[in-house]
Amino acid sequence: MKQIIIAVVLLFTVSMGAQTKSDLLTHYKAFYKQMKSQGDTQGIINAITHLNVLEPSEARKDTLAFLYVNSNQNMQALRVIGVDTKDSDSNLAVQVRALALKALGDVKRAIAQFEILNKRTPNTFLAYELADLKIQTGDKAGALVNIEYGLANAKDDMKYAFYERQQPYEVPIKAAFLHLKALIEYNNDQSKPDVALALINEALAIAPNFNLASLSMQAIEARKADVETPKK
Repeated sequence: MKQIIIAVVLLFTVSMGAQTKSDLLTHYKAFYKQMKSQGDTQGIINAITHLNVLEPSEARKDTLAFLYVNSNQNMQALRVIGVDTKDSDSNLAVQVRALALKALGDVKRAIAQFEILNKRTPNTFLAYELADLKIQTGDKAGALVNIEYGLANAKDDMKYAFYERQQPYEVPIKAAFLHLKALIEYNNDQSKPDVALALINEALAIAPNFNLASLSMQAIEARKADVETPKK
């Protein structure tokens, strides 16, 4: 008799636990839907976090990490998906890891993640990210490979956003590649600034609003004038 009572109690407990989990899933799915309709990013993050605890899912985890990185919460994003890459990682997971590492200034590890993405699905935007980051590490030869790929595959409707001004702006990505190539040319041989200046002029002809290119031109022209001015 005692064994029968214990069995019934255990069965009742398991049933109650399953019911509670089912109720919680229903609640947080509704909560997620409501937060999404309100555009409440933090609410969406909270909802997905609860759902992932109740019903773990790699896709849900990747989405959560993406929301974190999109909200500039880069450490939180990396804590969700980890820093180390697995072959089974989705493209979204690798992209999030790359963006988070880049934002945190871990350039070399960011490059490694962008390289993985580029091997899976090469495209012009990844080429720009790789070229820009490689210039920062001094890998000018590697950057040039990505730049030449980008110039060969850039379309007129492809835009890249810049944020060095208070008001962000976009330029055709071809102009952005020409600017990077100009920086490499100038750093390779500062005695021939006209090569770099010609590339920047080409970039500005495509995108007259390209503030970063204008600043580079001013800096190179100033150094050129300083070198050409006879010393007394």
